[in-house]
Amino acid sequence: MGTLINVLAILAGSAIGVLLGNRLPEKMSRTLTDAMGLIVLVIGALNLADLSDEAFANATGVFPTILVVLAALLLGGVTGSLLKIEERLEQFGVWLQAKTKGKGDKDQFIQGFVNAALLFTIGPMAVLGALQDGLGDGFEILALKSTLDGFTSVAFAATMGWGVAFSAIPVGLWQGLLTILSATLGNVLSQAAVASITATGGILLLGTGLRVLQIRMVSVADLLPALVFAPVITLVLATTLGQ
Repeated sequence: MGTLINVLAILAGSAIGVLLGNRLPEKMSRTLTDAMGLIVLVIGALNLADLSDEAFANATGVFPTILVVLAALLLGGVTGSLLKIEERLEQFGVWLQAKTKGKGDKDQFIQGFVNAALLFTIGPMAVLGALQDGLGDGFEILALKSTLDGFTSVAFAATMGWGVAFSAIPVGLWQGLLTILSATLGNVLSQAAVASITATGGILLLGTGLRVLQIRMVSVADLLPALVFAPVITLVLATTLGQ
């Protein structure tokens, strides 16, 4: 239910945003997007607090947690670049725009899809909420995330159009997969592993914020495998060096 509510919130928010976008002055639309970009930077910075998580620090032993995140980003960046995740995500956006006969600027549609997909999938609430839902502990986290994503979709879609709505596809697939895995395998992630994902995701959110603000188009999608490497490295260190 949590992921379904999240998908519906994104679709509803995007629809409202598109309707409002036609009535908002361009300067106001840009200001709203800038505000969301700044909020994304703040959320990313707050997530970095998990670098000081006690369980995470104990699991990594003598290695500082920041080095674990750095190693995850480096390995993730290499893997993502080889797999051409960013390019494939943009190609999927182009395909969606063509199949749906999307109106408006093509590049704007693609950027709306890519930026929203990254923002809605890499945050810790997506992981923790899906795991909670799968374990049968309720979907309060995803309900809160749905509210935030809905309002964010309004602001994004007002500027970038219908591409934002299609970010519901990767959100549904990613959170749905995590929910199924959690329901099947139980509590698969330790507190240390979750902290490593949160800290790594915080850095990726900072990159997404820079994209939204159009300061630099960081290839955040190519860094997404870091979210897998971070808990794996943490588990290996916990097994060999952890306290």
